Parts: sequence; C-alpha cells; structure tokens
Amino acid sequence: MKTKANGQPRRVELGRHIVADSKICGGQPTFKGTRIMVWIVLEQLENGLTWEEIEREWDGKVTNEATAEAIAGANLVVKHEPFRGFNVGARRNRARRPAAVPA
Repeated sequence: MKTKANGQPRRVELGRHIVADSKICGGQPTFKGTRIMVWIVLEQLENGLTWEEIEREWDGKVTNEATAEAIAGANLVVKHEPFRGFNVGARRNRARRPAAVPA
C-alpha cells in the first residue's frame, strides 16, 4: 500500500485485479490498469449480462478472473463512494422488506 505524505493511504491493492487509488476515479475500486469501476461491472451482472458479454463489452480488459474477484469483493464496493478501508463496513443498499401486514 502506498501512502501520502500525511500517512493516509493513496493506493490499496484489493486483489490481483482490483485497486483503489485516490488519484483514480476518486478512490473508487477499479480494475488495475483501467478506469473501469468495479460497481459498473457488478451492475452489469445484476442486469443479466453474462461474464463473456462483460469481457467483450470492455474489450478484454475485464477478464472472467477479474469478474470473479469483483463478485468476491462486492461487499467492499459502494456505488459512487471511494474505498474507505477494510475496517469500515460497506454500505450497500439492502433489499427492502415488506411491511408487516396486520392480521
């Protein structure tokens, strides 16, 4: 992990394919060597794209192995938010539970 002069992290390796760098996309997790944000690929999966379609969409820059790593680390990714560290719980939108119906 690289740090700024004030001791704050600048670049955090989140895996072999994913990095969070305060100078790239505002610190949001991206795929190494790109500005492709992990949350975009996770949304594409959620919308039904296959892994092969995602790899074609990003011209091979997001491989199946990188997609698998994105899924495994999905709890570290918050849409439009920079990575804040491993000890800070990610705040993903949870599915709403229906209100209890009185009997």
